[in-house]
Amino acid sequence: MNGKPAVFLDRDGVINEDRGYVHRWEDFSFLPGAIDALRQLQQKGYLLVVITNQSAVARGLCTEADVLALHERMRAFLREQGIELAGIYYCPHHPQGSVSDYALACACRKPEPGMILRAAQEHGIDLSRSLLVGDKLSDLQAGRAAGIPSLYLVVPPGQDEDLSPLPGVQRVSGLSEVVERMSTLKDGVSSS
Repeated sequence: MNGKPAVFLDRDGVINEDRGYVHRWEDFSFLPGAIDALRQLQQKGYLLVVITNQSAVARGLCTEADVLALHERMRAFLREQGIELAGIYYCPHHPQGSVSDYALACACRKPEPGMILRAAQEHGIDLSRSLLVGDKLSDLQAGRAAGIPSLYLVVPPGQDEDLSPLPGVQRVSGLSEVVERMSTLKDGVSSS
């Protein structure tokens, strides 16, 4: 495929602090180095696509409107920093949710690749030239199922994550380390 490469990013734990079901702007806090790393990835020629499970909707802790409002604030803030998100995709479902309309198994909830495949189709993304950064095994499983070859797992210092089910995954401390590792391999992608 001759599409564009993208960086698929989980939200909580990769872009912002994971404080548990973050759905209000006042509870949202970017992780150190995340904004600069996003800017550098964009400058290297990658589309930036957020893919995030937001089961708080299915659990009745917030509404889809809350999630959309937070994403719009995040997008606007990043735009002010010169960073354009190509898309933000979220899954509001959870099989054990308490809100019946969202209490279901679906193709979009990671580890299923639905959000990635939808974004690839809508934005003409070449998955074989893309990468994914997540902080949970389900993020990486979704990337692998979608055919993304470069998978990065954010593991904060002092924590451990068993990667044995997914060989070839690179452990990083955050988005800044992803950029550093990419810089040692190549200077980004061509703009063709």
